[in-house]
Amino acid sequence: MPATAPRFAASVIRLLLVTTALLATLLAGAAPASAHAALTGSDPKDGAVVATAPKEVSLTFSEQIALGDDSIRVLEPSGKRADTGDVRDLTAGGVVRYGVDLHAGLPDGTYTVAWQAVSADSHPISGAFTFSIGAPSETTAEVPEQAAGGGLVGALYDIARYTAYAGFILLVGGAAFVLACWQRGAGERPLQRLVVTGWITLTASTLVMLLLRTPYTGSGKLADAFDLSGLKAVLETKTGASLVSRLLLLGAAALFVAVLFGAYAKREDPKEKKDLTFGLALGGGVMAAGIAATWALAEHASTGLQPGIAMPVDVLHLLAVATWLGGLAALLVALYRTPGIERAAVRNFSRVAFISVVVLAATGIYQSWRQVGSWSALTGTSYGQLLLVKVGLVVVLVGIAWISRRWTARLAGDAAADAKAEDGAGAAEEEAVEAEERVTVPEDPARSAQLSRQKAALATARVKRERDADPLRTGLRRSVLAEAGVAVVLLAVTTVLTSTEPGRTQEKEVGRTQTSPTAPAEPIEVRIPFDTGGEDGKGTARVELDPARSGANSLHVWLERPNGRPLDAPEVTVAFTEKKKAIGPLPAAPDRVATGHWSASGVQIPMPGTWELEVMVRTSDIDQVTVKKNVKIG
Repeated sequence: MPATAPRFAASVIRLLLVTTALLATLLAGAAPASAHAALTGSDPKDGAVVATAPKEVSLTFSEQIALGDDSIRVLEPSGKRADTGDVRDLTAGGVVRYGVDLHAGLPDGTYTVAWQAVSADSHPISGAFTFSIGAPSETTAEVPEQAAGGGLVGALYDIARYTAYAGFILLVGGAAFVLACWQRGAGERPLQRLVVTGWITLTASTLVMLLLRTPYTGSGKLADAFDLSGLKAVLETKTGASLVSRLLLLGAAALFVAVLFGAYAKREDPKEKKDLTFGLALGGGVMAAGIAATWALAEHASTGLQPGIAMPVDVLHLLAVATWLGGLAALLVALYRTPGIERAAVRNFSRVAFISVVVLAATGIYQSWRQVGSWSALTGTSYGQLLLVKVGLVVVLVGIAWISRRWTARLAGDAAADAKAEDGAGAAEEEAVEAEERVTVPEDPARSAQLSRQKAALATARVKRERDADPLRTGLRRSVLAEAGVAVVLLAVTTVLTSTEPGRTQEKEVGRTQTSPTAPAEPIEVRIPFDTGGEDGKGTARVELDPARSGANSLHVWLERPNGRPLDAPEVTVAFTEKKKAIGPLPAAPDRVATGHWSASGVQIPMPGTWELEVMVRTSDIDQVTVKKNVKIG
């Protein structure tokens, strides 16, 4: 049964619906994407209890970040601001650290530190933690429940990022297909619509991203997209400059598209067309590289390991993707909407696609090494797992492309059949013209117009039947359609990958939180319920040992009632025992520093291992209990 060519507009609508649903599924199914930078420490530490109010609060990050006014807020238990609002850059010796001064005379209680920043690869990050002065207390401080870059604004920004990539691919790949593979296609309306759609999509998406940048990295409120002061601040950032540069380059690209589908399409002289082809290819290549650079200069490639090499490699990677996938979309449109495409054009694209895949593989290997760094990160991090999915999709795409190349080779070997089919189509057109000349046109204009429409429909249907009767072209169209479907999935995965924290950074963060015999351990904190049996004798002992390694350590003990309030006691003692090596018990007598809080410094742990922590709590002259728990000390 002969296949019929789908309408271009309907195909585009179906494709957009599928890709939008796919993107929503990927974003909903994935864990919230972390940004490249991460909070690695603070002073005071999260959950710490200090005897006196500190003069400042400082935060340490894994990578360079950008902070604005009110990026760090310290809130009293009542919710009142406790900081001066003056964020200071304390970075020194390669350690990225920022701080904010606190007001003098702060009351005791639990304080909340809420922070928000933008990492060097343009992604927003945020978080909150608490510390206490004197003793913990209840707090009414409110912090945003929504992480930076989330909610409706985050979803819209992610969709705009996805459609920007799609528009770039259609614009660059479609234009490259015309210039390098099928120059006569410059006069075909379906290809013109495809490239212009790519330009419009990329331009609109860039404008949306520029407007949404303020709420995306700040308040998260959609109304702030039209805040002119916020837009001015965005324009002063690296990401804002990249988006504006992209818009300027798209203005030049509009002129390129106009020449390509105007003067170039009408040019008949071979020498003049050859010269114009060279000029358009050179100018278009420079503009495409410039547009690709707006991503490389603002995202993962611009920060981390070897940025001077990573950015040009990222530009080549994007150009290879656009040439391959955008050319694939152009070929699909040509096969369905322009039955007169020559077999030489298909062979030309096959060669261009092969070169693009080689460049894509080479640049992709470097990017994978740079962003992942190890085999364990490849399988043990979300970035590495997404990368494996992307590699699998590329392999599937290359496999389908190989099938398409076989159809192309068979088409090349059937030139005689092609000429015969073209002769048949020409004869059909001549017959239709002769039949039209024999028809006596009635005087009724409406009837004449109706007959003209019928004859045009019959002629179009005849051409479609002849086109679809060619099994080689039908097979090629189906394989190219399958390639396009896989390419849509690949683009969605790539978009999610660009907003996910690189595996190399994720593994570093995991390394910081895991204790090992050869690396400094992080502080440990344990909670042990107790009941002395007397009145007001139930509660929980919270014990913190810092830095939880062999040698000198600081020890803190907090006693809390079941309702979370501090519980005072006449006596609290602590001891450590290493039963396997028959060491201990080693006593530690902490001093009372505040209600429900005891502390000791210089507590000596002779060696790493699993130690039994023993806490004795006495709530009256006769009511006391000893509770125990095993802890790992590095």
